Parts: sequence; structure tokens; C-alpha cells
Amino acid sequence: MRVLAIDYGSNAVGLAICDELQLTTRPLATIRRKSGRRVDLPQEIQRYVEQYEIATLVIGMPLNMDGSRGEAARRVERFIATLRAVVSIPIETIDERLTSREADSRLRAAGLGDRERRAKSDEYAAVIILEDFLAAAMRPHPTDSLDQVE
Repeated sequence: MRVLAIDYGSNAVGLAICDELQLTTRPLATIRRKSGRRVDLPQEIQRYVEQYEIATLVIGMPLNMDGSRGEAARRVERFIATLRAVVSIPIETIDERLTSREADSRLRAAGLGDRERRAKSDEYAAVIILEDFLAAAMRPHPTDSLDQVE
């Protein structure tokens, strides 16, 4: 089951994908929404869903540092509402606080310069969102560890 992660931003939208076994993640694309180009983002996402046979979408929720929802989170919620009208697969959200900082740190560690980091930071933030989502899915729930004793 492939998962597509989305780092939703007002200027750029980063995408990342995992393999069918959910063992590896990789950056997929950055959709730029500036420079006068009109992008039908939900339709663009739907094309990726079809092309890569995506089973679930996970979108980073930009919560404030105190965990509250601000204007950025409300923009993501509006985007999700428009996306639900186009895609028929489950859409999950996950806390994305500090993913952009982590992405920048990883890209710096890889030796990328400022220009390259700016070009790739959104899709690498999506990779981190996806990694966090997959890691959370692998954690046992409290009721999973209860053994049945006869």
C-alpha cells in the first residue's frame, strides 16, 4: 500500500512517496504555485494518486508550537476539503511542526547549497511527514500489547 505525503504551502507543495511495503520513502516532486501559473492542485494530486496507485494521502498539519491551530492549519483544512471532492482514498493528517527545519538540516548535511536546498526543501519536508506517519502507524497501540491469558 503506497502512501503519498503532502507538505502544503502557499507557494509550493512538496510530495513524497513510499514503496508498496512502506519500507522506504523518497521525495517525489515539488509543485510550484507562483510565477503566474494557475495550478489545479486537487487534480494534480489526483494524477499522482492514479499514476502511483496511492492508497492513502497524508498531509502535514502546521500546528502552532503550543499545539493550537492557526491560520496556516485552517488553510490546510480548506485544502483538504477541496481535495476530498476529487480523491476517493483516505486522507490523514499528522503534526508537521519543525519538518521544514529538519528538511533543511538534512539537505545541509548532504552538502547542498542554498539554491538547491530551497528547490528541494518542500519535498524533503514531505519525506519527513511520511516517515513520521509510517513510524506512528508501526507503533503498537496500548490495547495491542494486552495478552490474553487463559
